[in-house]
Formats: sequence, C-alpha cells, structure tokens
Amino acid sequence: MRTLVAVVVFGVLATFAGEDAFAQASANQNVTLGVNAIYRIAISGDPAPLIITDGIAGNDNLVPVTDNSTDYSITQNVGNTLKITAEIDVALASGYTLEVNLTSTKGTSLGDVDISNSMSGSAVDVVTAIARGADANKTIGYTFSATASAGEMPATTRVVTLTLTN
Repeated sequence: MRTLVAVVVFGVLATFAGEDAFAQASANQNVTLGVNAIYRIAISGDPAPLIITDGIAGNDNLVPVTDNSTDYSITQNVGNTLKITAEIDVALASGYTLEVNLTSTKGTSLGDVDISNSMSGSAVDVVTAIARGADANKTIGYTFSATASAGEMPATTRVVTLTLTN
C-alpha cells in the first residue's frame, strides 16, 4: 500500500508542474476615452492706473493714457468658432472712452475696441476666429481718453471682464 501512495503523490505533482509551464497571466479591460470641450482664459493681473494728466491748449481732446503691462493666456480645443469678448461693469459717461486691444496669434485681433458702454449683455468682440490650441502671454492694451468738455473724473475703478466664448 505504501508504494501505491507514493506513485499517486508523484503523479499529482507532475500534473501541477506541467500546468504552470503553460499558464498565461493576462486579462482584458475596456477603457473608455474622451475629451470634453475645454476653453480657459487667465490674465496676469491688473493694469496700472490710467490717469489723464495732460492736454494741448486749444484742443478739446486731452492726451490719452495707455497701459500694456498685462497679458492673457488661453487654451481651447473646440475649434475656430471661439472668440474673446470684453465688457465693463459700469458704463462711462459721455466724453470718456476706454479701449482694449488684445494681441493674438491663434485668432483675429480686432484692434482697439471701445468698451466704454459694453456692460453685461452687450459684451463686444475683441478677438475672433480663435484656432484650437494655446495662446500664451499675449498683451492686453488699454487706452483711456477724455475730452476737456467732459470735465474732471475722480479716480474710480471699473471691472473689465474678458470672456472666452463661442
């Protein structure tokens, strides 16, 4: 009886050793992939105060002031239908004009755009036809002008909102 037990144990060990030699260690998974519409805009900070301090004798138009110290960056994967709009939180009185100019290598800059009265709901286009990709560190330029007829205006803060939209 001992001999028989030894043969059975040896046969079982031989069978497991043969199965290990041909085993496979793999498994399959279904992986779902996708990319949503992404469009982001960021700005570097606030421009310097735009305070008019000079005029030319005999001319109603005072000497405008400009600032080009800030920039913006965008990333978008939607297509050539996106644009950047600008609006101001409180309209400027007649005789005062605020213009903004955004440079762009991914879209068409519309140059100096008057945003003096472009409040919420009436934002104006400043860059159009923006292509997919990224546009980094592009200049934001502001020009503030006034007429002498408009009178003095104490320093006041306005919020300009730039929106990347379709």
